[in-house]
Amino acid sequence: MNPKHKKMLIVGGGYADIPLILSAKKLGYHVITTGNRPNELGHLYSDEYHQADFSEIKAMLTLSEQLKISAICACCNDFSALSSAYVAEKLGLPGHDSYEIAKIIHHKDLYRQFALENAISSPIAMGFANIKEALNRIESLSFPLIIKPVDLTGGKGISIINYIAQAKPALEKAFSASPAKRIVVEEFISGSRHGFSAFLHNGHIIFFFSDNEHYFKNPYLVSAASTPSIVSSTIEKKLCLESDKIASLLSLKTGIFHVQYILRKGKPVIIEICRRAPGDLYIKLVEHATGVLYPDWIVKASAGLDCNGLSHVEPKGFFTRHCVMSAKHGRIKNIIYDSFIKKNIIDQFMWWKKGDYVSDVMTSKFGIVFLQFDSMEEMLTKTERMQELIYVEVE
Repeated sequence: MNPKHKKMLIVGGGYADIPLILSAKKLGYHVITTGNRPNELGHLYSDEYHQADFSEIKAMLTLSEQLKISAICACCNDFSALSSAYVAEKLGLPGHDSYEIAKIIHHKDLYRQFALENAISSPIAMGFANIKEALNRIESLSFPLIIKPVDLTGGKGISIINYIAQAKPALEKAFSASPAKRIVVEEFISGSRHGFSAFLHNGHIIFFFSDNEHYFKNPYLVSAASTPSIVSSTIEKKLCLESDKIASLLSLKTGIFHVQYILRKGKPVIIEICRRAPGDLYIKLVEHATGVLYPDWIVKASAGLDCNGLSHVEPKGFFTRHCVMSAKHGRIKNIIYDSFIKKNIIDQFMWWKKGDYVSDVMTSKFGIVFLQFDSMEEMLTKTERMQELIYVEVE
């Protein structure tokens, strides 16, 4: 299919989706973005914007029918991935898994059940649709436990409990946050945290990218990612085999396959998987580190275009993607770059303005900075200090 003069709906339009929008335009598509926030930065880069809630699958189907789209691509959000799969299935568009498979991938309780049934390394977990059943059964799990909504990310609605007396308020919090009103309770796993972003072609991984995850105030929200990963090639091979196994069992279509995992006692334990681009311009980190035009391949796969030609490439140096966040509430006066870090900056995308109010230090971000280093030691040392080396000054 020649994409020229065809319409692609990017189901979103945030700053993290800008590389996808630009790639789609480069491929010749008339690019339409959507979402219920008209001021999102990505809409400035698309050809057309329609306000609608992309978490509403039927609203996305209606919009897609009205626009007569020929391709659809998820943004950096799980709801978008689900809506994209639903629309693609209903309209017979290529490049997406079935809606039922998408739910297994993106709903935590369904994925945990799938992992358990197929001996895939994942935390021992139980899914619940009501508090009473959860309270009756979770004592069979080993404490501490982590309680999560099945359909949210970034720490929303999450609690860790150490004994049963803490369970009820934690369960209420998770159920209240979950749009689907379902939660998962799983045994808490500790260890170093990492990402593994792979690209599937004809059911097998042909490219992968490993990172180290770094955190700031919010223990569930990645504030920085660095590469190469500190994990061994043996671990990466295990993740490739596990990913291929999942792809085979679910007959996954060509495209991105992103994993978050914890390395515990030398073994990778998969925590989350998704079939959409990770947020915060992660796909630009892949591009900076490897030279692979990752956004292009993701868009091509979503449109059902030919994805021959991609092959594995190792990072060509030491790189970090850093989210600029504030340690304090207040109005932003300036963002200060320590002289110690200035030489490492290779790219950045900032959207803060003087006087912006920091109301939430757990989730608010004011820009993305990409850095390159001379060694693994320099990368890891500076990345762990990055929130003080690129400092948000508030008053």
